[in-house]
Amino acid sequence: MLYPRALPFKCERGAIDGNDGDLDHMAMKPPIQIPTSSVARNAMVAIAVVAVGAAVYWMADILTPLAMAIFLLIMIDGVKRTIEQRTNLPDHMAGIAALLLVVLGFIASIAFIVNGAYGFFSDASGVSASIGPRIDQILADASRLVGVTTPPTLTDLIAQIDVRGYLMQVAGQAQGVVTGAIFVMIYLGFLLASQSGFRRKLVTMFPDRGARAEALEVFQRVRGGVEGYLWVQTVTGVMICAAAWILMRIVGLQNAEFWTFVIFIVGFIPVLGGAIAGLAPPLFALVQFESYWPAAILLGGLQAILFISGNFIQPRMQGDNQNIDPVVVLLALAFWGKVWGVVGMFLSTPLAVMAMAILAEFKGSRWMAILLSGDGEPYAQPNPPDAETPAPKTPAKRRRVNPPQTKAR
Repeated sequence: MLYPRALPFKCERGAIDGNDGDLDHMAMKPPIQIPTSSVARNAMVAIAVVAVGAAVYWMADILTPLAMAIFLLIMIDGVKRTIEQRTNLPDHMAGIAALLLVVLGFIASIAFIVNGAYGFFSDASGVSASIGPRIDQILADASRLVGVTTPPTLTDLIAQIDVRGYLMQVAGQAQGVVTGAIFVMIYLGFLLASQSGFRRKLVTMFPDRGARAEALEVFQRVRGGVEGYLWVQTVTGVMICAAAWILMRIVGLQNAEFWTFVIFIVGFIPVLGGAIAGLAPPLFALVQFESYWPAAILLGGLQAILFISGNFIQPRMQGDNQNIDPVVVLLALAFWGKVWGVVGMFLSTPLAVMAMAILAEFKGSRWMAILLSGDGEPYAQPNPPDAETPAPKTPAKRRRVNPPQTKAR
């Protein structure tokens, strides 16, 4: 049988790579060249972030009261400048007044919460005596809704819980709060004592006037971001508490003042604070009242108050003071809550604001600040209008207040 002779393979010019038909010389796309310095710099930044995270975790007992003291120091400085602007008090008198206001407010907050919790669990109000039977009634009603014939009782549920272990944890947490408050006051005293030498240290660290101005601007930006967050949360918290107190008094909820103060305090915790503020008073109303309507009214009313505040009031007040991505706020809450507990939850957003401000000042870490920001431009503000030229009709393009400085070569 005859087979046709195989013809030699002929590749047309340009069929493979557009130049010739030789497969051995096929052109390939060159790889992306990344500067070695950029790779090393980003690697060092990542390693530094991991190292700092490990340090703040293992040194939580030391750093937690220190962070709270720094937070109070920033509050004292803001209150001092407000007093100087609103009154004719001299500098040192305004500082003393601000110190007394913040410290007394901090101590009074802890005392109010402890006394309110004690009054909540005492028999003075008469509610604690009816907690057991009322919970049994709630369990029976809920069981009938789902078709359970033999509903569990509070005694059955308590028998399955290690009550002693929980009480030991609560006692440990209470002791930790008192001890932490003492250490916060000690740290705050030392920080106030060392504040007088801060300017001399700054001059020694940054002999160049331009670098010193840069460092001061970074500090002022961090301080402004934290103070702006505190201002927004305080004002909106007062609005929420006023409306919530009126609603709780109309319904007749006992210990309304205590719950109002709890709503104000937890308002500084992102995400979880709103959940606690909207659910804790209605749950207590379930125990206090025989009917479910007061609890339903409280639940609906508080949710409406929180919705209006969170979607209409706070966004208008925040502006650029809290230019942080919502996912970052949630991750910061989870991270600092895991590392520093309840104190970390309170400080999670201010710490994120401080981290974004600091990271935005360095070329190697600016990409991290961009990821933390909400609009990709950390600490941007509109261009100031020129006094000689009329203001443009279109909104001015946002720019950074102080872009990162590149090292001169």
